[in-house]
Amino acid sequence: MTAEPEESVVQQGREDAPGAGAGSPRTPRFEEERGGGGTPDDFQRLWTPHRMAYIKGEGKPTGAGSGDGCPFCEIPKMSDEEGLVVSRGESVYTVLNLYPYNSGHLMVVPYRHVADYADLEEPEYVELATFTRRALTALRKCSGAQGFNVGMNLGLVAGAGIAAHLHQHVVPRWGGDTNFMPVVGRTRVLPQLLRDTRQMLADAWPVS
Repeated sequence: MTAEPEESVVQQGREDAPGAGAGSPRTPRFEEERGGGGTPDDFQRLWTPHRMAYIKGEGKPTGAGSGDGCPFCEIPKMSDEEGLVVSRGESVYTVLNLYPYNSGHLMVVPYRHVADYADLEEPEYVELATFTRRALTALRKCSGAQGFNVGMNLGLVAGAGIAAHLHQHVVPRWGGDTNFMPVVGRTRVLPQLLRDTRQMLADAWPVS
């Protein structure tokens, strides 16, 4: 006998699930079936333990120097798959954001540990602009992005998470991509694993 497919999250635990009527048994909830302490209620819970690393600040530099645990200095030492690197250039590289706003959220990063855009040398800011343009092309090609948020936060007061090493964000946008989940629930629902997204973008990355 084949197992029944798991029901959608929308229907779990709801008295008013489609098809429910008088005398219909209450839809079972997975957590109730497992047993344990507590009183059952009608709330759904999205467990995102990976976010705790971000909340605690794990992986952030301990200082402003390149040797103080800067992740943007460590990523180029990794393989593309391990570091989520989409493309590498002479002066900059493109990497997926580990905490994406949307699927395909990229960052264009100079190899050199520099905090201010005004301190970039000409080959660096020229290639940063070139890679930003290529990122737009790749995202349009493989995801049909309808718009983008592109920019960088320079300095802690401007909201930079890692202020010591500048990085430019390229965030694809679609109509309706902001709904009650991020606005009310403070939760992002991402339909694709980061490694799969990295491969898809790497395959779509323009060669020139």
